[in-house]
Amino acid sequence: MRTIRNKVALVTGAASGIGRAIALRLAQEGTHLFLLDVNEFGLAKVVSSARQQGVQAIGRYCDVSQPEQIAASVAYVRGRWETVDILVNNAGITYYGETDKMTAEHCEKLLAVNLHAPIHFTRELLPTLLEQPEAHVLNVASFFGLIGTRRLAVYTSSKFGIVGFSESLRAEYGRRGLGVTALCPGFVDTNLFATAPRGADQLENKLPPRWMLTTPEKIADRAIKAIYRNQRLVVPQPYAKLAYYGKRFLPGLIDWAHHLRRRKKTFASTSIAPVAKHQDAA
Repeated sequence: MRTIRNKVALVTGAASGIGRAIALRLAQEGTHLFLLDVNEFGLAKVVSSARQQGVQAIGRYCDVSQPEQIAASVAYVRGRWETVDILVNNAGITYYGETDKMTAEHCEKLLAVNLHAPIHFTRELLPTLLEQPEAHVLNVASFFGLIGTRRLAVYTSSKFGIVGFSESLRAEYGRRGLGVTALCPGFVDTNLFATAPRGADQLENKLPPRWMLTTPEKIADRAIKAIYRNQRLVVPQPYAKLAYYGKRFLPGLIDWAHHLRRRKKTFASTSIAPVAKHQDAA
């Protein structure tokens, strides 16, 4: 987009973390805001901070796992401003633990928030977005949407889906002036993992190493640049880029590392088998 001043942006998960940081950066750029979250107290503070930048800002409670609340929120913003120029699909939750220990309820909730909600918001807003000379959809994914890992199978599935959804949207609507970005940060200093439900195999929440963390504000800066430049895919941190390109050019290496321990166990069990046979024969 050439300019985002005086445009209208809808941001989900705007009460904290990356969503909050993106909302405030948009406000600095002169963008009017419609902000959604289930944390009404945190949302009110972000709305107040945004208004101090001289823009209009509205906050509304929305549980994005509920399609009827998504539809109601879209109807509300269209009734207020008639148009939306920028959609930021940011709301997300996670789970850390072995997949077979995950409850069906949380599995459905995670997919509803992380994958289904961005699809529904985009579907609901596409007619409005496509009416504008230029518009943009920013989908906040993760570098786990580019590379799979253990104990995050459903989370990574949702983020892989968002990356694919973004790519398909660009292919379908790029010629009609719709920009689409998949933002894939590595670990960010938020409460995502600290407050996440965990599997029964985990005694405490697994937190990323401090040296791998970046701030939500730095991710927000990259998000704004991506909107201006209509970047297809943004992977901000160096180690995330290394993992991404490592998988692309050496796909078997990571898979080999994941199976290394299993191969050792298999070797150990087969090496004992002949001894057992010899003892039986004796």
